Amino acid sequence: MLPDAATYLSYLAAIALLTITPGPDMMFVIANAGRWGTRAGIVAALGITVGEALHMTVAALGLASVFAANPVLYQVIRYAGAAYLLYLGVQVLRHRSRASEESAADHSSPRAAFTRGMVTNVLNPKMALFSLAFLPQFIDPAQGAVTGQLLVLGATFVLLQFIVDVGLSVAAGQLGDRFLRRPAVARGVNTVTGAVFIGLGVRLAAFG
Repeated sequence: MLPDAATYLSYLAAIALLTITPGPDMMFVIANAGRWGTRAGIVAALGITVGEALHMTVAALGLASVFAANPVLYQVIRYAGAAYLLYLGVQVLRHRSRASEESAADHSSPRAAFTRGMVTNVLNPKMALFSLAFLPQFIDPAQGAVTGQLLVLGATFVLLQFIVDVGLSVAAGQLGDRFLRRPAVARGVNTVTGAVFIGLGVRLAAFG
């Protein structure tokens, strides 16, 4: 269920570069951790990981080709994801000055953070197409068990991405905890967080 060692090492090098390159998922994790703390960032990263795992599994089973063959379905899912991100951004901006502990708890709960991460990733069909285009480059049909190889490569990518996102969550959460006690700074962080969510939504809608 693995390609040969040289191919696998090449794959590790490639995904290492991909996981440390700033992208929408990374910005989403940082925004969650900076606004709601380290735990929210880590749980959001876990939600993203589950979303990525679903996409990788779909790609391994060959279902991602459905998006390529059906542009309308692709666009519907893409715009749904963009709308969800815009909704999150607007909600954060609307309540950026709210100091009630109840409101903060609602948004930073593990369930809310996990849902935010998973939904934003699942509603990005580009991830499925990326998996379908990227993973097969490192498959060795001579080794057999092509689906198994795809699943192993996908799991490797997801695990490495999660490790990187956890590290970012810890760093962003510590910075957030240090400065969010000041109301003016808290409002500024909330404004930036809302702007990040809206920016990610616009990016997904405009560029896919």
